[in-house]
Amino acid sequence: MKQFPFGIRGLFAPTIESLYRRGLLDELEIHKHLKNPHSGAVQGANRQAGHFAAIPFHDGNIDTSKWTYRLASATEPSLISEMQEIETVLARRAAALGVEIRRGLAITGFHQTADGVTVQSAHQSFQSKWLAGCDGSRSIVRKTGGFEFAGTEPEFTGYTTRIDIADPEKLNSGRNVTPTGMYMQSQPGYVVIQEFDGGAFHTSEKQVTLEHIQEVLRRVSNTDVTITTLHTATTWTDRARQATTYRNGRVLLAGDAAHIHAPLGGQGLNLGLGDAMNLGWKLAATIQEKAPEGLLDSYYTERHPIGLQVLDWSRAQVAIMQPTPAARALHAIFRDLMNTRDGATYMAARMWGIFTHYNLDGDHPLTGHSVPNFEFEDGVKIGELMHDGKAILLDFDSNDDLQTLANEYGDQIRYISANVKDRLTVSALLIRPDGIIAWASSNNISDYKELRKAAARWFVL
Repeated sequence: MKQFPFGIRGLFAPTIESLYRRGLLDELEIHKHLKNPHSGAVQGANRQAGHFAAIPFHDGNIDTSKWTYRLASATEPSLISEMQEIETVLARRAAALGVEIRRGLAITGFHQTADGVTVQSAHQSFQSKWLAGCDGSRSIVRKTGGFEFAGTEPEFTGYTTRIDIADPEKLNSGRNVTPTGMYMQSQPGYVVIQEFDGGAFHTSEKQVTLEHIQEVLRRVSNTDVTITTLHTATTWTDRARQATTYRNGRVLLAGDAAHIHAPLGGQGLNLGLGDAMNLGWKLAATIQEKAPEGLLDSYYTERHPIGLQVLDWSRAQVAIMQPTPAARALHAIFRDLMNTRDGATYMAARMWGIFTHYNLDGDHPLTGHSVPNFEFEDGVKIGELMHDGKAILLDFDSNDDLQTLANEYGDQIRYISANVKDRLTVSALLIRPDGIIAWASSNNISDYKELRKAAARWFVL
C-alpha cells in the first residue's frame, strides 16, 4: 500500500519547499519520470491540476500572477511521490545524521516527570527528555497522554482495493461520482470506492471479503460488474478529529496522532510533514537550552489552525459528495465556479498550500509566510543556503547595523548580504529555520525595534 499506485501521494508547496531547503528534494525520483495517474491523458491547459470533491480544476484556468510573492525561481507548487520513496529518503537522512531507528518496537505506555519521560515497550524502556507522538491515527501516545480528540463522526466507508474483474468494460476509468457514492479506477484493477453508510462497515471492523466488495462496487457503480479475485483491500472513513492541544507537559503530538480526516485531495501527508518542520527546530532549540520563553508552545498556536483548516476542507468536500439533492445542487455550483479563472486559481492556491501562513506579529504582508526563493546574481537561490537549518537575516542593502544584530545571536542567525534578481520591493528579512519570515521591511531601516523584537521572540542572546 506504500507503493504505486496506492502509495502515490501529492506533495504541495510547503512540503516541497521544506524538502528543498533541507537538500532532500533532488533525492525524490518518481516525479521526474511518472505523470500523475489521476490527471488523465490530457496535457497542456486542459490538464487536470487537482480536484475538490471529485470536481476537477484545470491548469489553463490557474492565474499564477495573482500569487504576488511567488517568484519564477520557486519550486514546483505540486508534484507526486509515493509513501515508500518519502520514507526511504527521510530514513536515509536520519541515518546520515547518526539517528538510530528501532523498528518493530510498539509503545505500550509512558510516564512523565518534571524532568523527562520514560517510554515503555513490551520488553524494555527508554529514557528521554521529551516524547513526540508521531504514531498515527490510533496513537498510543495520544490515548495514554490523556489528550482530548474532538471532532465529527464519519459519513462514509472508503475502500482501497486491488481486484481482478471479469468484465472491466463495465467500469469507467478515472473518478466517477454516482448517486450512491464514488468510485475511482486509476489503473486497471486498482479501484477506490466510497459508500455513504455512515462509516458503519469500517467501524464494524469486519473482514473485507470479495463478496462484500462486489456488493459495494455494484451498488456504487450501478452495474453488475463481477470480481473474480480480491488481492488486497483496506477501509477508511472521513472521521475528522483533532487534538485540542498538541502538548501535555513533555509530551507532544504531530501528524496523524494530532489530527485525522478523509484522504481527499492528498492533504494528510503534507499536514504531518508541516508539523514536523515546525516542531523540529523548536524542540531542538529547547533541548539545547537556546529557546526563548514560549517557543515550544508556538508549535500548537501555529499548527493547530492549519490542521483545523484541513479538517474543514475535508468536511466541505464530503458535504458536496453526499448522495442528496442539496449536495448535488452544491456540486453543480462548485463545478461552475471551478471552471472560472478566479475559482480555479483559488482552489489551486488552497490545495497546494500557497495561502499557508502563520499569524505572526508584524505589519509587512510577507511576515508569517514562506520566504520566496530569491535568486542571487550568481544564480544561487536562498533555499539552497538553508540546508544547515539555521535562521537567516537576509539584507539586500548591506546594512552594517543588521549584521551587528545578527552577530549578537552567534550561530543562531546567519547574516547574508547580496543582491538578488528580484527583491519584490523588500529591503531585509529575518527567516526562521523552517523558512517562515519572522520579520520583513520594504523601507530604509532606521528603527530596529521591531526586528529586535522578532529576533528575541524566536532566539536567545
